[in-house]
Amino acid sequence: MRKRIPVAAPALVGNERKYAQECLDSSWISSNGKYIGLFEESFARFNEVPHAVSCNNGTAAIHLALMALGVGPGDEVVTPTLTFVATANAVVYCGATPVFVDSEEATWNLDPAKLEAAIGKRTKAIVVVHLYGQPADMDAILAIARRHGVKVVEDAAEAHGATYKGRKVGSLGDIGAFSFYGNKVITTGEGGMVVTGDERLAARVRLLKGQGMDPARRYWFPVVGYNYRMTNIEAAIGLGQLEKIDWHIRRRRELAARYAELLEGVEGVELHRQAPQTEHAYWMTTVRLRGEVACKRDVIMEVMDRRGVETRPVFHPMHTLPMYASLARGGLPVAEAIAASGFNLPSYALLEDDDQKYVCDALKDVLRECR
Repeated sequence: MRKRIPVAAPALVGNERKYAQECLDSSWISSNGKYIGLFEESFARFNEVPHAVSCNNGTAAIHLALMALGVGPGDEVVTPTLTFVATANAVVYCGATPVFVDSEEATWNLDPAKLEAAIGKRTKAIVVVHLYGQPADMDAILAIARRHGVKVVEDAAEAHGATYKGRKVGSLGDIGAFSFYGNKVITTGEGGMVVTGDERLAARVRLLKGQGMDPARRYWFPVVGYNYRMTNIEAAIGLGQLEKIDWHIRRRRELAARYAELLEGVEGVELHRQAPQTEHAYWMTTVRLRGEVACKRDVIMEVMDRRGVETRPVFHPMHTLPMYASLARGGLPVAEAIAASGFNLPSYALLEDDDQKYVCDALKDVLRECR
């Protein structure tokens, strides 16, 4: 029987084991140890920002970013509706209300043309998501935000190494958030990072992530904080991953390019492609079905699964989820259409050529059967 091809898997191909073993040998396995600082400093250099603060996951990174900006009860935060649920949940953790905006047809990201109408008197921030690794239209979004005096958080959880006009995502807004979950471009198992060019914001994030303890006065807590710390052993794994991040990013882009080649001319299949003046990170290679097969997405995914190929659907728009349905302000049709017809193909760095070809051949066969 043919092996099953997963949609994602980590690639531990560097010094991860060596550095993690050093943590075990030294007993520095919790939230203190040299690898925390090394990983933060290295990630700041990689992402071309002055400050990087580690935390325990990407959701916490967004929450910390919003809290550092002073988002709280009574505030509104504008987000794209087409995103992973953590983006909206982090807003609610602050006691604020998410306001959802529809997607661009081409990039699937927040549509700047629909952004201004979502900004009101209570808007404190905009969370921009670089969906599946494709950078959003940051010039347009930042211009609108500055005009209204609104801060911008970049949710770059899926976009390590992606660039917009030559600049790394996460470095463009006021503050950025990354995830290092096991399926991301690089991983620490769980884990996250907040990046910023603002020293004051970085200090606030450090205070909040460590239970709010005053760094100059041990066990003195001037604010209510959170236990959002990364462990030294996670940071050790992260440093091993980061040392080879160019390889990780290159592999994702090679996979996307080969998918485009193998699926060229296949009727009804449209790949999520790189926009002009950007470099897509291709966390996932994602396709959208068009024409007569668009409404058969779930059936196609089920048949692919029976053939040993795991796929995953595009995220459900936030305004369609039970806890956020009451916040919908009219229809958000572009996001709804993308979500209903899109799915992720196996996209991990160690995917072999023969397996990738099998994925594409299986998809072609299934599409023929479903027409």
